[in-house]
Amino acid sequence: MKRVKLLIVLASLLLVVVLLIPTLLVIPFNDKADGMLTEGLRKQPVPTVQAKQQEAGPNVEVAVYRSKEKRVEHIPLEQYVIGVVAAEMPAEFELEALKAQALTARTYIVKQMLNDQPIHLPKGANVTDTVMHQVYYSNDELKRLWGADYEWKMKRIVEAVQVTQGQIITYNNVPIEASFFSTSNGYTENSEAYWENDFPYLKSVASPWDKESPKFYHQTVMSVAEFEQRLGVTLPPDGSVGAVLSRTPGKRVDVVEINGKKLKGREVRERLGLKSTDFTWARKGNEIIITTKGYGHGVGMSQYGANFMAKSGKTYDEIIKYYYRGVSISSATAFLNKLTAKK
Repeated sequence: MKRVKLLIVLASLLLVVVLLIPTLLVIPFNDKADGMLTEGLRKQPVPTVQAKQQEAGPNVEVAVYRSKEKRVEHIPLEQYVIGVVAAEMPAEFELEALKAQALTARTYIVKQMLNDQPIHLPKGANVTDTVMHQVYYSNDELKRLWGADYEWKMKRIVEAVQVTQGQIITYNNVPIEASFFSTSNGYTENSEAYWENDFPYLKSVASPWDKESPKFYHQTVMSVAEFEQRLGVTLPPDGSVGAVLSRTPGKRVDVVEINGKKLKGREVRERLGLKSTDFTWARKGNEIIITTKGYGHGVGMSQYGANFMAKSGKTYDEIIKYYYRGVSISSATAFLNKLTAKK
């Protein structure tokens, strides 16, 4: 009898041990809800707008007219900023330059929405997704555009936007016209030298770093006939093209005279499709060879200049305050509250 009882006890103990072994094996690899083992093996996801975005101020959506789909899409403000930075500046640029770009993008859209002047826009839209305002790409568009590079590029863009979240650029407590462009000719331009409006913070500053930009020089070649037709001029028979009568504060062409006809530098640039208003030209036979320095209108922040400044150790706020004179980096909350109050 005792022997039978002993066998029953041993069998019971063996059963308990068998049941406990799987649990004992798993416990060392578990840490609260997520196991350390599975965490180590699991591929970490790339930060997304939804996962990484932290609420800063009131929730505001941007009504973007998607030009290809011909519809208005409502996009959360910070997600919109991410899409603009990704579209407007190379993701491989320095992080401080990307932060500066995030500030310009956010400032631009906040001012645009406050002004509420949707000129040439479909009803209900704040901006387009084109260069008419700011180029914007969705996540799906960026995945197609970047392919295998999507994860690391998006991670950098999201980080730059997050760090600057809720910040805009102001002058006298008002959001600025946060214009930017690719590459200067060595100097940025006064706003009134290219547009009609004179903004005290958009003044010419030296940007010598831009000479290292791959977009600093560009050459355009066209026939004499095309040149004359586009500008509405007739070239003189002596083989000359035209003379520069004056230059802007940013050392670009202000006024040029061609065989007695005077044209503004901006007008020449737009009619001929030039990269900038800092141009020189020469006639060779039946062709006009035009060389430009810089890429873009030249007003505000130079993107390549910002990148070179970042490489030299400058922070995004230093970059912003260099290209936009006398400005402050301020909280956007009060301005976003005004937008939500309009609804």
